Amino acid sequence: MANHWQGTFPHHNTGADGWVGTSPVKTFPPNGYGLYDVTGNVWEWTAEHFSAEGGEHLCCAPAKPGEFPRRVIKGGSHLCAPNYCLRYRPAARQGETVDSSTSHIGFRCVSRAPVV
Repeated sequence: MANHWQGTFPHHNTGADGWVGTSPVKTFPPNGYGLYDVTGNVWEWTAEHFSAEGGEHLCCAPAKPGEFPRRVIKGGSHLCAPNYCLRYRPAARQGETVDSSTSHIGFRCVSRAPVV
């Protein structure tokens, strides 16, 4: 379960999951590893530099990087729909220019659990 587009993109989002935009963190249950929001809601920036090697047919990204450097984003967003975006899964990667700023790209804060 995750926040993604329900309906036909871009014309009609039914909001069946309760959200038509971003949702608060931990709205949906964690995955089997105890991680929340690994897919959907917002794309997440990674530290990895993007290379099109092995990915000439990437969804939503040109095969050749442009003038600006690119970093990898992962996880999909609330705008991902089966009829539009094939990147709605944690293993998928997509390149995005480092100067991009949109409401559906964010980041993940990670911390270690306290030692008991």
